[in-house]
Amino acid sequence: MALSHVDDPDLGQNLIQLGMIDNIAIDGMKVSFDLVLTTPGCPMKHKMSDDCVNAIHEYVDRNAEVTVNFTAKEVKPVDKHEMFPTIKNVIAVASGKGGVGKSTVAVNLAISLAKTGAKVALLDADIYGPSIPIMFNIKEQDIYGEQHDGKTYMVPVSKYGVKLMSVGFMIDPDKAVVWRGPMASGALKQLLTETWWDEIDYMVVDMPPGTGDIQLTIAQTLPVTGAIIVSTPQQVALADVVRGVEMFQNENINIPVLGFVENMAYFTPAELPNNKYYIFGKEGCSQLAKQMGIPLIGEIPLVQSIAESGDSGKPVSIFDDNPESEAFMTLAENTIRELCKVNNK
Repeated sequence: MALSHVDDPDLGQNLIQLGMIDNIAIDGMKVSFDLVLTTPGCPMKHKMSDDCVNAIHEYVDRNAEVTVNFTAKEVKPVDKHEMFPTIKNVIAVASGKGGVGKSTVAVNLAISLAKTGAKVALLDADIYGPSIPIMFNIKEQDIYGEQHDGKTYMVPVSKYGVKLMSVGFMIDPDKAVVWRGPMASGALKQLLTETWWDEIDYMVVDMPPGTGDIQLTIAQTLPVTGAIIVSTPQQVALADVVRGVEMFQNENINIPVLGFVENMAYFTPAELPNNKYYIFGKEGCSQLAKQMGIPLIGEIPLVQSIAESGDSGKPVSIFDDNPESEAFMTLAENTIRELCKVNNK
């Protein structure tokens, strides 16, 4: 068959072996079929579609009219996944220490995923320091209830194409959150299980820094597909990255690490957009990624506009055609690519 000559660029197997071709219909010189993607918004879908058309022209008939329809494979949840049957992929964005820009990465990753046409949610799981309300400029937000199957659920706030839920919507922003571990874990479980998420292709979870109770609660409650670990190039930050990887790879958690994101990788002045200054060291995360066999899926520059956009409630990824937004879109595409690999294991 002609389509057996077309490989998935990331998985290295042909589309027939992977079960990615369905509903083939032939009517004279017209050929149509479904290309079943492993995850919505796959960045390689157009290349695979073009390769399919070329294969049919080469092995069947150069005059064939080929129509390729994109569909997405449903990920069937099991065990604890049954609590969230409408959420297809959960991405935990974590860091070994605070101050590395984890929330900035989580916010802009979620918006970039939504820009691919996917249905995206962002859960602020940083119970002690929720920053999502500030970064989306939706402080003091009223949360409404909605009835489903005889039970009242909280309705997430929607902005920039992303469904949002944060404990910051429910507390006084001027007061510190003073909760013991069990109280914080209970509050997080409530956010997870009593929110009506509906159909979600990607749920991005902004984790608190470190490796404590909240991380364990998320791992034990949510069907996390994979984790992304954010770091700066500094050696002190990279030491904490190793501990973060070990936590996710612990046999009691066993969550795949999709990749590293090197935030503040280099400084680029606005007046010299082609210049790069490695203030915090060069390629530290890249070298660690090679040592640990984990891909580096994003390098985010240190640019004043990224910090300012988060503080103003307009994350940089809502804008197009700028290097900062493009860096986060590259991260989103690489994240989708790594999810494809995980979902096909």
